[in-house]
Amino acid sequence: MEEEASSPGLGCSKPHLEKLTLGITRILESSPGVTEVTIIEKPPAERHMISSWEQKNNCVMPEDVKNFYLMTNGFHMTWSVKLDEHIIPLGSMAINSISKLTQLTQSSMYSLPNAPTLADLEDDTHEASDDQPEKPHFDSRSVIFELDSCNGSGKVCLVYKSGKPEDTEIWFLDRALYWHFLTDTFTAYYRLLITHLGLPQWQYAFTSYGISPQAKQWFSMYKPITYNTNLLTEETDSFVNKLDPSKVFKSKNKIVIPKKKGPVQPAGGQKGPSGPSGPSTSSTSKSSSGSGNPTRK
Repeated sequence: MEEEASSPGLGCSKPHLEKLTLGITRILESSPGVTEVTIIEKPPAERHMISSWEQKNNCVMPEDVKNFYLMTNGFHMTWSVKLDEHIIPLGSMAINSISKLTQLTQSSMYSLPNAPTLADLEDDTHEASDDQPEKPHFDSRSVIFELDSCNGSGKVCLVYKSGKPEDTEIWFLDRALYWHFLTDTFTAYYRLLITHLGLPQWQYAFTSYGISPQAKQWFSMYKPITYNTNLLTEETDSFVNKLDPSKVFKSKNKIVIPKKKGPVQPAGGQKGPSGPSGPSTSSTSKSSSGSGNPTRK
């Protein structure tokens, strides 16, 4: 059974974790409003675990993926933001462990005879182009493994196109089961994952329809290191509220503004200035009693 330990605030005492996260922890901890930056420590995978996975799936694991698992058997880092007194989980960076690096297959709920399968969704009309490689196939032409479930917003997958480790790519499968190319190698994807800070739906920045308006809010506040500012163009200003982190997260000494009280005495009870308050009090009293008259018949 794997032992996992949660390590908030990595600091300098764990240089191996600092190396694993490419130093992103310090950037997050220095960002306004960010709290509970946590990485779940996972022990390195043993070589026999990698060999067993390769034999079970009849695939040779790419060298960069293998090196990653020999350093840590999976990866999970999270962070939250504090809004007023509420802590909201926001960022999540994850790579499945070897035991969860499973093949993307048809759900058992569709195992009935003549039931539709993923292979029925194949559409060969959109093949490879100069700027886009050939998309993965749900049938035997591709072997697909799930790297990250993206908290339900899609799946990041390791795709074998010919069964050879040198012919693997990382793709994003959205909720509508459309494929979007991410990177040629696992190492390149891991850098994307870290530098995008695990922001919600960041993989959709690599789709033709982009991230949601809500995700744009967080992107504008916590810009990824490799963030393309063209994604927040002027045309989005109409539905994106620009938030200033220094104002959102600053300590607030709330000024209590007393609520205006309605007239206590019946209308006509105050017919002139009383006390040293002078004309301003008089006009206020008259306007208050006047505005109250219609509802106090």
